[in-house]
Amino acid sequence: MDDGRPIFLQIAEQIENSVIDGSLPEEGQVPSTNELAAFHRINPATAAKGINQLVDDGILYKKRGIGMFVSPGAQAKLRQRRRDQFAALYLQPLLAEAAKLGIHTSELKSMIERYEENR
Repeated sequence: MDDGRPIFLQIAEQIENSVIDGSLPEEGQVPSTNELAAFHRINPATAAKGINQLVDDGILYKKRGIGMFVSPGAQAKLRQRRRDQFAALYLQPLLAEAAKLGIHTSELKSMIERYEENR
């Protein structure tokens, strides 16, 4: 778990990915900070920081004395956030580069379709 970003962000993203792919369903219980810390061999405070970020974002909620759970609507919220990020990170630069190269939208669509066929 080290891609140069803070570990607590990596923990949060890992949980987000599990919510998005459905392996952590809405209303499902999330591993405790101690479980995450033991699994990743990190300080429990670091794991808690990742969990707390997701609580602040409305992705998780706490049931006092029981643990953390995935909030209703979390999957849709995360998918929308990731779609918005996808557009900003990939589509905008792609369209800007295509414009520089004189590639029109229809040609770009054809390129994508050809790529899909050959995958």
